[in-house]
Amino acid sequence: MSVERYERIWMWMAAVLIVVFVGIILTSAGMAAVQPPSHIETVDPTTLDSNPEFSHPGVTIGPDGRVVVVVTAQMFSFSPDPIEVPARTPVTFRLTSADVIHGFEVIGTNANAMAIPGYVTQFTITFDTPGEYVIACNEYCGLFHHAMTAKLIVRGQQP
Repeated sequence: MSVERYERIWMWMAAVLIVVFVGIILTSAGMAAVQPPSHIETVDPTTLDSNPEFSHPGVTIGPDGRVVVVVTAQMFSFSPDPIEVPARTPVTFRLTSADVIHGFEVIGTNANAMAIPGYVTQFTITFDTPGEYVIACNEYCGLFHHAMTAKLIVRGQQP
């Protein structure tokens, strides 16, 4: 069986493209240190009321100045509401959900995460501009999803 010259050219071009694409993915993963999550933190969503961290969600400022905000999402609210944090300070958000998947988006910033029942989502962001921001659920969570909002207040100095 013989393969036409142009078919062989196209087969080799396709093979080269596959090698190039896989090489780009591996190179960008290595250069940017992109890795899959290695530690997944879980929490029992049925016992959030007795959980030491999530039973009293709120803002904690440590002695070293670290700001940690623990947030619980449930139909159709975020707790705490409002959230007050200092500007120009890294703020670590720790989220979970008590019932269904919720979104957590601080409108006008790049803070965007999902609150998933049974899992703890964590991200850190610095708010440079003081002001009031709206936190909205951007994952459909039920009939009153459109009303699921909270307020984030970024103060110019420590709250």
